[in-house]
Amino acid sequence: MDLTTTYLGLKLKNPLIASASPLSNNVDNFKVLEDAGVAAIVNHSLFEEQITHEVGELQHYLSNHSESYAESLSYFPKVGDFPLGPEEYLSHIYKAKKAVKVPIIASLNAHTEGGWVTFAKQIQQAGADALELNVYFMAADPDVDGRQIEETYIEILQQVKSVVTIPVAIKIGPYFSAFANMAKRLDEAGADGLVLFNRFYQPDIDLEGLMIVPNVTLSTSYDMRLPLRWIGILFGHIKADLAATTGIHSSEDVIKVIMSGADVAMLCSVLLRHGPDHAKTLLQGIEKWMKEHDYASIEQMRGSMSQQSIVNPESFERANYMRTLQSYKETL
Repeated sequence: MDLTTTYLGLKLKNPLIASASPLSNNVDNFKVLEDAGVAAIVNHSLFEEQITHEVGELQHYLSNHSESYAESLSYFPKVGDFPLGPEEYLSHIYKAKKAVKVPIIASLNAHTEGGWVTFAKQIQQAGADALELNVYFMAADPDVDGRQIEETYIEILQQVKSVVTIPVAIKIGPYFSAFANMAKRLDEAGADGLVLFNRFYQPDIDLEGLMIVPNVTLSTSYDMRLPLRWIGILFGHIKADLAATTGIHSSEDVIKVIMSGADVAMLCSVLLRHGPDHAKTLLQGIEKWMKEHDYASIEQMRGSMSQQSIVNPESFERANYMRTLQSYKETL
């Protein structure tokens, strides 16, 4: 049974990658994840604000809202909330590379263009095998139009690519009016991989404490349907590798995203919920399913359920939309 795959030019023993999460805050967990069978690990993100402002200046911006409504201040993080500063982050990557043999993918979380991208070169020098740009940007300014937002993504990617030679993937959200075109533009701008999709966390309000509650809700398998759909649409139409993230919880979920066209499946919530060792269970399930269905390799499966052969994908999506609405059966 051949589970090998290639992502960002890296030969991987299987398609399971541990996505950026609190698990990667501790170097000891890298070895645990490797022993559990994951083929690569994405380090937790270093935020743009940590690089450009450093701790002192960041504290200034966070405390500069002292005359704002007290309730709104709960939106802002405390400096101590960040696990590692820039220098510690580089050391963390270096130590992780010494601890494990699987590829280590660094992560930069950004939302603007700027000089901070030069830090990417230092990440490469620290030994990272690849870099994931996690572009987390909520277009909340009504004076900024969609074209400006798209150009920001392109410029961030191009600036980073100009200072590193390691592969660069870009992790983005689905909220573009013409996502397929945006994916194509990122591909043409030099993205080695697209990670679909970034989760935009939705805060809640504590009515008793009058505070914004930025809690994290772990995903479910249902959340996988959005990346599953778009990977199936993009497969065969762009050169960049495709990574599925969000909602991958079972062996069946992994198989589905591979069949839609993904090169790898990224795991986060499932490892936080069940522990790193759960990767072994997923791999066993994948091998069992492949044996039962006469698949000899991951490569044989990839893209077999994509839309690559469909002449008019817009009409296909429209037809399936109408079919889906008609498929509901009232149970009352």
